Amino acid sequence: MLRSYSPGGDMRQQAAIWLLCFGVFGLWGCGGDEDASTSEVDALVSDGQRIGQDGSSATVDTLKPSAPPGNADFTVQGSVNQVFVTKAKPATKLEVRDSQGTVLASGETDKWGSKVFREVAKRDEVRVYVVGAAPEVRSDAIEVMDVESSQPNQSFYDSQVIEPGPGYITTRDGTKLAYFATLPGPADEGPYPTIVNYSGHSPAKPGQSVVGSDLAWLCETFPVLCDAPNDPSSMMAAVAGYATVSVNMRGTGCSGGAYDYFETLQLLDGYDVVETVAAQPWTKGHRVGMVGLSYPGITQLFVAKTNPPSLAAIAPVSVIGNTATTLVPGGILNKGFALSWINNVYKKAAPYGQGWEKAKIATGDTICEDNQLLHDQRMNNVEQAQNSKYWIPEIIDPLNPTGFADKIKVPVFMACAWQDEQTGPYFITLMNSLVNAPSRRFIVYNGVHSDGFAPQVLAEWLAFLQIHVAQEKPTSNAILELLVEQFTQSIYGVTVKLPKYRWADVPDYAAALKKWNEEPEVWMQLDNGAPNGSGAPNAGFTHKIDSWPPADREVLRWYLHADGTLSANAPTELEATTSFLLDPDAGGRGIIDTAKAKAEDRGIWSALPAFKWQEPDKGYVASFVSPALEASVVMAGTGSVDMWIRAPTSDEAGAVVDDADIEVTLSEVRPDGKETMVQHGWLRASYRQLTENATELWPEWVHTSDKVNPLTPGQWTPVRVAIAGFAHAFRAGSRVRLSIDSPGDSRADWRFDLKTFGDAKEVRYGIAHDAAHPTSVALPVVKSLSIPTDWPACPSLRGQPCRTYAPVANVALP
Repeated sequence: MLRSYSPGGDMRQQAAIWLLCFGVFGLWGCGGDEDASTSEVDALVSDGQRIGQDGSSATVDTLKPSAPPGNADFTVQGSVNQVFVTKAKPATKLEVRDSQGTVLASGETDKWGSKVFREVAKRDEVRVYVVGAAPEVRSDAIEVMDVESSQPNQSFYDSQVIEPGPGYITTRDGTKLAYFATLPGPADEGPYPTIVNYSGHSPAKPGQSVVGSDLAWLCETFPVLCDAPNDPSSMMAAVAGYATVSVNMRGTGCSGGAYDYFETLQLLDGYDVVETVAAQPWTKGHRVGMVGLSYPGITQLFVAKTNPPSLAAIAPVSVIGNTATTLVPGGILNKGFALSWINNVYKKAAPYGQGWEKAKIATGDTICEDNQLLHDQRMNNVEQAQNSKYWIPEIIDPLNPTGFADKIKVPVFMACAWQDEQTGPYFITLMNSLVNAPSRRFIVYNGVHSDGFAPQVLAEWLAFLQIHVAQEKPTSNAILELLVEQFTQSIYGVTVKLPKYRWADVPDYAAALKKWNEEPEVWMQLDNGAPNGSGAPNAGFTHKIDSWPPADREVLRWYLHADGTLSANAPTELEATTSFLLDPDAGGRGIIDTAKAKAEDRGIWSALPAFKWQEPDKGYVASFVSPALEASVVMAGTGSVDMWIRAPTSDEAGAVVDDADIEVTLSEVRPDGKETMVQHGWLRASYRQLTENATELWPEWVHTSDKVNPLTPGQWTPVRVAIAGFAHAFRAGSRVRLSIDSPGDSRADWRFDLKTFGDAKEVRYGIAHDAAHPTSVALPVVKSLSIPTDWPACPSLRGQPCRTYAPVANVALP
């Protein structure tokens, strides 16, 4: 399937290689640009039923009522438990009524004359009425479907034609989703293995040619040069010989409908996209894979749970395990990346919000223009996020991939970083929840969000796609190797090559599939960034294990002592305490020196970021350090800090203090006087109630409103703070440090909305570590895993700041 090229080819091939790399980085790098494309759709849809560029029709199974026609001059459309109105007058009051006259929903149109009625009950016949109109103004009759009744026949998918370039896919309710497609060659020379990229970013933004007319001949060798996808995953797959279809979610870009974060319609749309793409004659085996990092990675999990019959495999990279654990880790609102991401997507889901729509419309694309009409009916997910204080099952459960992971029944490739500055470390809950995926490969590493594109990951990602989507033996590709080198230089500031090709001794596809399935599921890449001290995304060494967490892990428990030490011995004192002050400003601080990062181009994705990991002032942190390790050990899994905490009385604080926001930090103190950050955990103490699934190493919390329990000022209360998943090599001679303070100064892009207490003069929390109230930390030790290398340079480990260790004098509770 992959085309083979010699790195020493003729001048035309060399020019093609250079221009390919230039085009990739000029187009999107990692973040994409918002310059509008001037690509033109050859044939436009005029009747709302034609798709693609050839004018072929696709019929939506909608009601053809026998009742008299309506007399309204606006447009209505039935959907799955929704009704859409467009082209009405602004501020028109409307009602949705069934055939018996029962009002099912009511509302007022926006400035665009549009309205989306949500949560409308299934009815065979409903109409939309103008409230108070005389004579009566009503729409034609339409059908409101539910999920089960909305399922189209296969002919619905078979009738749609997708051609290279921009176009539209029609979904089951008649909504048209914008796509951008590429083929590795002429359609009649297929079929080609095919992938789908689906998100609310700009995947359907029309491709841009990276060559001028005088070099158009290059497109004969590399068609993607004249139709470059806007998403990095699609671009990589296209260069590797895949057909790609990149689709904008409902309510974004040139797609119709209104946006709502992973609502049911988005999932059904994803199902329809997969089936429509799979039905194309150029799709190999009429089965497709899904790819993408971050948003288009998360989307795969949601679409896969609907089980499209033609979905071959998914490859989510840098994803969340649960919307809630990224948005409100430990019950504390992440007002940094999580909230800003939601706000960004919300803003860009407005009419013309992504910036390329107007240029598309200027080419004559009336579908894109009409599709903007409903965009202002987007749900305000920003307000929803800000009000997400508790776990409300009917709201959060559908947004929890871990909770529905058992519904995913296709092969899964997943790669994630413990220190991911965007999606965070809680992807771990997915790893043992994908129980019905017939093949699983998890690659985990210390690192950052973009490291899902690291060559050591890409090599296995490509092999996975070739085996599970293309159903071919993995092959090497010289062009892709050169592309990856340029790509890594663009992202990380250093060149990183693909690992050595490891499939040479495999004779065919059957043998490759067997080899893949017999390999351990979990690949832990440790000391990522250490080789040569470069900070580039290369692992120092890799351990491959059969499951997560490691089956042979043991619990290492250390107790906190008054002298600031960690010991295997429980405390014997009758009374012993340490304290830390609430720092209300800590939640707004991160670990990147932003001015330095900008001036020196050393952001969080670079090989050696401009970290600024600060030690809290004396009194604002409680610090405990273990003895030097007698032997090197890998810790891999999660941890738990089991502590007794006391909130101050009103007399002590000058206000009622009935809660505590807690951050715990695990770090390594090396013999050379350097300290390396390993992992964190967070908890709002009132959310301390555990679920029945809690274990010694994973204190899983309930978070429902009925289980929230404030602290009683002046009383000792037991709480358990989870240390998120990690894998780290602690070498002999190092010491393990546990710090406890206010959340903040710990992540590059996360910020914490800390709870404050009115006019409190000083909020000092107590930590007990005496015989009656022993505070301890439980850590996951895997003795079977070796550490074949010496200490990494400081700094070098990706995602893990390193600083000079400064001992802290703890302050006892007065």
